[in-house]
Amino acid sequence: MKLNFLTPPKIPKTLPTSLELEVQKLKQCENKEEVLNEAYDLLTKKYRGYRLKTITRIFDLFDINIGTMWSKNGFLHCTNMNYLMKILLLGSLKFSEDDIEFRWTLINYYSPHEYLRVRVKDNEWLDIDLWGKVYGIKFGTHAHGFRSGSMKTIQ
Repeated sequence: MKLNFLTPPKIPKTLPTSLELEVQKLKQCENKEEVLNEAYDLLTKKYRGYRLKTITRIFDLFDINIGTMWSKNGFLHCTNMNYLMKILLLGSLKFSEDDIEFRWTLINYYSPHEYLRVRVKDNEWLDIDLWGKVYGIKFGTHAHGFRSGSMKTIQ
């Protein structure tokens, strides 16, 4: 059990077989942008954010077992989705630890929310908000303040 969900856990030495297969596919990508887009699509098709479940499933924040996390579909906390994204990006061998920053903001000025800032070129960074995609937060941006997406979810 992870006690400090504000600090991402270390990358595991071994990955579930199906996750390792996804990492191997990403290694075939031509560049960082392609890896980032493929990983974003993979994770946002498998997982999504739910505002209410963020509260009702708060204890999921502390379960960082990669096998358990990867076997799920549907809801994951933003921190867990970002951890999986980091595993995919680093596993592709196109990104280094220095290319991935975990950032915090507030949604509606009261709800803590984590997103990623990812370097795709020397001086070019993109904000990646996997959790917010279902609420209309676009690739390259992140939810914050009252800009946290539509109350109507996108299917």
